[in-house]
Amino acid sequence: MKNSSSRQLGLITVIALVAGGMIGAGIFILPSLLAQSGPISLFGWIFAAIGGLTLANIFGKLSKVIPENGGSYAYTKNAFGEFPAFVVAWGYWLSLLTSNTAIALTFAGYLGVFFPEVSKSILFAPAVALFIIWLLTYVNSSSVRQGGNLQVLTTILKVIPIILVAFGGLFIFDVSNFEPLNISSESDFSAISSSTLLCFYAFLGIEAASIPADNIKDPEKNIVRGTMIGVFLVIFIYILSTVSIFGVLSPAEAAQSTAPLSDAAEKIFGNGAGYWVAIGACISTFGALNCWILMQGQIFRSMAKDGLVSKYFAHMNLNGSPSRSILISSLIITVLLLLNSSRGLSSLYAFMTELTTLTSVVFYLSSALVFGYFSLKGKLGFELNPRNIITCLIGAGFCLWLFVGASLEILGWAIVFLLAGTPIYFYNKKKNS
Repeated sequence: MKNSSSRQLGLITVIALVAGGMIGAGIFILPSLLAQSGPISLFGWIFAAIGGLTLANIFGKLSKVIPENGGSYAYTKNAFGEFPAFVVAWGYWLSLLTSNTAIALTFAGYLGVFFPEVSKSILFAPAVALFIIWLLTYVNSSSVRQGGNLQVLTTILKVIPIILVAFGGLFIFDVSNFEPLNISSESDFSAISSSTLLCFYAFLGIEAASIPADNIKDPEKNIVRGTMIGVFLVIFIYILSTVSIFGVLSPAEAAQSTAPLSDAAEKIFGNGAGYWVAIGACISTFGALNCWILMQGQIFRSMAKDGLVSKYFAHMNLNGSPSRSILISSLIITVLLLLNSSRGLSSLYAFMTELTTLTSVVFYLSSALVFGYFSLKGKLGFELNPRNIITCLIGAGFCLWLFVGASLEILGWAIVFLLAGTPIYFYNKKKNS
């Protein structure tokens, strides 16, 4: 147990962890994907917000009784044992890989504001994405300190273009853009379900405060407060910015855009504004990718240290970087991108976004089930009361609903990805026994 002097992160930092973890690449391109369903997709934000707040509440309550690093991995291990915990960790690691792919594609989309051929070609966008992935793989494999210094430089810039467009768009808002409500060929229920799946991608990161739990001051209070405040702030920014973009761009313009914030900024502030937003988006996505490429290595190394995968990947190089784990992670990203490079930028991004959400749902679903299990058994101070039952049902039910909103192709990829870890676990279990 760490003493108070070794806990360096206070409430403000926890809020920043949650809000910063959630505000990544998603909001920079999601409006164009949601526009393909029409304004009805705004209901996706609402349902994703309800699910996100419920899961944030569950994470906060579990962190009080199990203030350990790892979030859902630690909770699952305490409640259900090692193998279910491995599945959770494996799914989370996979979600980082597909999320990093989506972030790199967002970078390529906004680079297309300056070089249009990047976003128009089915070859250039994946090529740019791979280049930026391997550039940052090199940076983070060389030294963790280099990656950390780069992250400090890029953090604050991610919020500026979003806030400018969110409030600026209110002054030239066109209500007629919100008719008809559903422009997709799907039923209203299907359109809302698929939109919720896409929207929840932008909520990935609600668990950020629970991962470094033993470095947080007064974790029993600060994780709960910081998580809820951070999620509320992000919900406000997300919904306001999307409504604003829909009010500025016509449904056709928004759906065809590969850089919706830049296109909206051009209409709001005039010629040249879109370039400044695109610069901010490129810097933001570059910084987010830098952070999560380091994280993908750290997560895989943690699994290796625990003997869940080969201990070969627990290696740290002379510069203190988990270089082997970073490299194997980026190799898998490369294979995934090359296998799907024939898709256009928009459809490739949508594919990676949905795959990310589904693989990460295991992380959130497990926490909801752990919360229900502790309540049912009356363990660690939890009680089987109506409030806890409703919280568990909403959290678990929301996670299961996300599977309903996924296409069979995405569902198939997610199942194959998750099952692929099973033989690896049992092989290493036998080897280490």
